[in-house]
Amino acid sequence: MADPGGSGLDDKLAYFQAITGLEDTDLCTEILSAHNWDLELAISSFTSTAESPSRAFVPSSSSAPADGAYADASSSLTDGAPQASPGITWKLITLPFYVVSGGIGLISGAVGLGAWVAGSVLSRSLGLLGFVPSREQHESDRLIPVSASAAEAADFVAVFERNFGAASASRPNFLVEGFMDALQRSQREFKLLFVYLHSPDHPDVPVFCAECLCSGLVASFVNENFVCWGGSIRGSEGFKMSNSLKASRFPFCAVVMASTNQRIALLEQVEGLKTPEEMLSILQRVLEESTAPLVAARLEAEERRTNLRLREEQDAAYRAALEADQARERQRKEEQERLEREATEAERKRMEEEEARERAICEAAEREAAITRRRQEKAMSLGTEPAKGPDVTQVLVRFPTGERKERRFYSSTTVKSLYDYVDSLDCLNAEKYSLVSNFPRVSYGPEKFSLSLKEAGLHPQASLFVEIES
Repeated sequence: MADPGGSGLDDKLAYFQAITGLEDTDLCTEILSAHNWDLELAISSFTSTAESPSRAFVPSSSSAPADGAYADASSSLTDGAPQASPGITWKLITLPFYVVSGGIGLISGAVGLGAWVAGSVLSRSLGLLGFVPSREQHESDRLIPVSASAAEAADFVAVFERNFGAASASRPNFLVEGFMDALQRSQREFKLLFVYLHSPDHPDVPVFCAECLCSGLVASFVNENFVCWGGSIRGSEGFKMSNSLKASRFPFCAVVMASTNQRIALLEQVEGLKTPEEMLSILQRVLEESTAPLVAARLEAEERRTNLRLREEQDAAYRAALEADQARERQRKEEQERLEREATEAERKRMEEEEARERAICEAAEREAAITRRRQEKAMSLGTEPAKGPDVTQVLVRFPTGERKERRFYSSTTVKSLYDYVDSLDCLNAEKYSLVSNFPRVSYGPEKFSLSLKEAGLHPQASLFVEIES
């Protein structure tokens, strides 16, 4: 693992204090010295010792090795160096913890062994019956390898959505990644980090999650203005953050931001049951008070981007000038060839335009003759206009130009005959159009061509207008 604080021992000490929540510098120095300044070993030893007296509150799995975000391999400091024995102060301090944790470890080990055997038998039986998927199926579900902290965060988000997401349309968008990754994301986005530590056994937590965190008022404000991270204190990282933030009451929320030397600046912590209005008021106040450093960081980042852009523009301008000089030399050599090609191309285009003009004149004449011929055929197909009578329909056609034409048809005449009538007139140049009535608006398209005027509801009289289709 990479050293979180760089190469200095002071950075390791500061990071160890931020993670464990210990304020005594001498004690932290003694603990780190006892573990040869190996952050991973020191933090793992501290959390496993601190977790043993509180087995009823934190599961035994929380004593697993720390996530990569909190440890330090520091191979340059440990390779080849002899392992230093713990000091007398460290031995005196940790002796009671080792005695208590050893006794509890024996008891919990016996109980855990029996529970593990019973659970294995039950899980195997249900698996054979097809009720429980096998471990291979669970492992094959995750095609992309993730870190332990990201997997823990994903488990927390899944449990939170299952317990509270279905009952509410809104909820905080917890990140599916470790705490340090979330903190770095908040730095990149110039936002504060909203932290929620989940205590499943606390009686106020379900009410707080359902009525406060998942309320539209709080969830929308948090999602818009903060980067959101959550963890269960039953998990390794959630337990470490509860120690680091000194969480004493639940429900517990905090607003933090990254500080210098890998430290975490705690801006606000909210403990106990809160209403949505109270939570929103607290978050608004914290946001207003912490705007200045975020704005300054954003301006600094913008300035860096501006300087980088200026350098890139200068480099691009130099390259452009060099390319321009080379291009001018090529253009001078190619100018004569270009003029000759243009002259040849101009002559060819003139010939093509002349041919196209003659071809267009011929086509226009042919189209006009075809239109005239079609109009004559349409007019002949209509026959003689009938006189007024009970079986005669009076049709008025209005054109887009404002011109009107009126004619009588037998009520048994089809709607298609109306289109033939319009085509026979010299009032419309469009080929695609529809006859439409206004009140009520009805379009007499091709699907109604076979209907008679009476069947189409146009008898005894109708007023239609021509609607040109685009």
